[in-house]
Amino acid sequence: MATEYGQGYGLDGRPGFSGSTGRRHRLPAALRAPVEGRTWRELGYVLLSLPISILLFTYAVTMVSLGAGLLVTFLGVPVLAAALAGCRALGALERLRARALLGLDVADPEPLRMRKPGAMAWMGAVLKSGASWRALLYAVLHLPWAVFSFVVAVNVWVLGWALLTYPLWFWVFPVYTGQDGIQLYGDETHRVYVDNPFEITVTALVGLLLTIATPWIVRALTMVDRLLVHGLLGPSRLASRVVELESDRGVVVDTAAADLRRIERDLHDGAQARLVALAMDLGLAKEKLQEDPEEAARMVDEAHGEVKTALQELRDLARGIHPAVLTDRGLDAALSAVASRCAVPVRVEVDLAERPAPAIEGIAYFTVSELLQNVSKHARATWAGVEVWRTENRLMLQVVDNGVGGADTSQGSGLAGLAERLDAVDGILVVDSPAGGPTRVTAELPWRGAHLR
Repeated sequence: MATEYGQGYGLDGRPGFSGSTGRRHRLPAALRAPVEGRTWRELGYVLLSLPISILLFTYAVTMVSLGAGLLVTFLGVPVLAAALAGCRALGALERLRARALLGLDVADPEPLRMRKPGAMAWMGAVLKSGASWRALLYAVLHLPWAVFSFVVAVNVWVLGWALLTYPLWFWVFPVYTGQDGIQLYGDETHRVYVDNPFEITVTALVGLLLTIATPWIVRALTMVDRLLVHGLLGPSRLASRVVELESDRGVVVDTAAADLRRIERDLHDGAQARLVALAMDLGLAKEKLQEDPEEAARMVDEAHGEVKTALQELRDLARGIHPAVLTDRGLDAALSAVASRCAVPVRVEVDLAERPAPAIEGIAYFTVSELLQNVSKHARATWAGVEVWRTENRLMLQVVDNGVGGADTSQGSGLAGLAERLDAVDGILVVDSPAGGPTRVTAELPWRGAHLR
């Protein structure tokens, strides 16, 4: 299968996106931040958090206290279940608010799992759901943090802009209040005011620095909100892992089905068709053996050539399923055999003290094989290199070529399918392919030793 190259590691070896072009601004980020839309949205989130958190806290504490107090009777169970269900609903609104103002997209938590319909089953599911109790914990913990972030954000914001604009409204003090300016110190006999050009300039500069720092302070405050929303209102790690494994299982099943169809097609269109033709030729040769021995010998000779061709096709098919050299001699020999069939010279370096588990070894082999096939067909390269090594608990693969590059995995290429296959076993595929090359494809696979076979 041919693949294309796209985004991945930069030339310094770090993850990144090749060929990305962002919007360039004339002003640095520090000067743009006070007037950017993101800053105002984050400030709006902090300001709204105080009244919303008061409502959340009041509802949660009141309902849970009422339910806990009524637990001596049966009424406490439905009240407590209703309290947790309300916290879940309010948590959904909080996720929407975080998505709209913070740009934080948090998935819904795991749904309620009821074995049978009915009110009792629903109450039991709500009370047993970890997401319900996390939503309650969010409602309780968010109030003190909302109070702190509101006070800090409002004070630094107002103080910064007030000091920055002090030269504009300095005339208010002597005209309307009879004072000489902002009073820094005063007692019964002495008063100190900000009233000369130097002091006014210093005040404005301090206000400028505080105004520039305020968006970053607010952003730091909202980082805690992001952690609270993501950690308490989103799916648990176990639920996320279950969803990921279900998705990976689907990818593995689809890949296995596609491989089976490919093998059936290759057998039907290749070796099987040749064997049928071979049987027919041998039958005709048998009939002509008595009448025309020379013609029969010629037909047997042609059949012998067909047998060789069929055997070669079966060998190629077996190599595509699982090559014998990989089982017998490991990745070094198997990858060297693949490199010898590549259209360009390939340097292979395998630095492994021991062999990985057969499943990981097979995935590594087919990953490199597919990438080298792409080099042969599409890269227009004059050389390529393959490196395999182990880093802690990861098996690292890297294929480099000096081809034209410039491909993009986001366009649904074969490389995207290869990335899905690696992801199904907790692997990663990262590609750096700038226009004009070179191309560097790095794959990571989980390491499992051969002793786990």
